[in-house]
Amino acid sequence: MKYYECPVSQTLGMKAYTQSCDLPVTCKSAASLKPVRSVHFPNDIVFQDYVRHGELERIGRIIRAGRVTLDTIYHSGMAAIHEAVLTGNLECVKLLVHYGADIHQRDEEGWTPLHMACSDGFPDVADYLLSLGADPELENDCGEKPADLIDPENKELLRLFGLAVND
Repeated sequence: MKYYECPVSQTLGMKAYTQSCDLPVTCKSAASLKPVRSVHFPNDIVFQDYVRHGELERIGRIIRAGRVTLDTIYHSGMAAIHEAVLTGNLECVKLLVHYGADIHQRDEEGWTPLHMACSDGFPDVADYLLSLGADPELENDCGEKPADLIDPENKELLRLFGLAVND
């Protein structure tokens, strides 16, 4: 497994307590503590975490630095755009598309971002993807189109796909 330099390293260590509290000190001096260590994760793992948490500035920074490719399928079976859609974070989806994420990218089960937006009930994300030309007729590996995955209670998504029944 190839490891990359982590764009944001966290250093763990102990700081000396400078105030006097008149309690007896029972530990060894600070000089005998172990040296500070850093933990580094592969860029793809860090990037996937940024996407899941919607950290837009960091997402942009790691993409601009060329440390990730947007079509990578992660261990979750999905690409970054799928992860962003699953969070329902429209701004994150827009940012990934701005940097070249494919709105027709398929995950390991043939789901497109539009399938996920419909399945998870995110009409604003689905509307955005459709406005960019996402194909509502594409089928996943089970033969389902995005509209087939809409919860019948989600009136907004049903209207978006022209499936709403007049009340």
